[in-house]
Amino acid sequence: MQLRPTFEKFYAHTKDVLAPGLKSSQWAYREMLFAGISEETSWLDLGCGHQLFPKWMDTWEKDQQVLSARSKTFVGIDYDLRSLREHQALKNRVRGDIERLPFKDQSFDLITANVVLEHVKNPVAVLKEVHRVLMPGGSFIFHTPNLLGYTTTAARLLPDTVKLKIVPYLQARPEADVFPTFYRFNTEATVKTLAGEQGFAINKLEAVETSAQTVMLGPIVVFELLWIRLLRLRLLKSLRTNLIAVLKKEP
Repeated sequence: MQLRPTFEKFYAHTKDVLAPGLKSSQWAYREMLFAGISEETSWLDLGCGHQLFPKWMDTWEKDQQVLSARSKTFVGIDYDLRSLREHQALKNRVRGDIERLPFKDQSFDLITANVVLEHVKNPVAVLKEVHRVLMPGGSFIFHTPNLLGYTTTAARLLPDTVKLKIVPYLQARPEADVFPTFYRFNTEATVKTLAGEQGFAINKLEAVETSAQTVMLGPIVVFELLWIRLLRLRLLKSLRTNLIAVLKKEP
């Protein structure tokens, strides 16, 4: 699209002025994975899709190759067969439902989920399964939208037919990669409650900022950047757009 380079250039300049240092929450999630994966890690990625990180990240391909090679075992599970077939880093692909994981008890010491849990109808079932297949002392790292964030609020107000048209334009994603959302595990309070009920200790849980979503709307992005700047105030931290968490299964 001819307008995209122009709008992206405008955004890059404006962002540096209004919200310096702003970057996608995907980078924060990436840092968590690099810190948590070693040569001894048996790793399961829930809802693995067709790549570990978004393709707009300039290091996405190298990063997933490095992490896959570093880990002792890397398994991905997804119900979408097309996505599984396209995932270049996965040697161990499983088509299945993450609410009923087809793995033995205590099979992995790390389980991850990147923008997946917002699509889950029954988060309690997922947490039970994650707890079951995690080894004692294992971690569940996930990144998901914050229900209290302005982007999620806007998404929930839009009919699915409208989202299927807007998302590809705003995010350069194909319609095939836009899935139904339920947001049943997407507030800090809900995570604390449900995780605690299923026997997890919360090692890390925070609302984080992410890059602006209205880049393709030209000057309108200025208003979003101003709001993002306000969200950097401690008082408004809970309204940031994304959640990143590390849940621990007790040893």
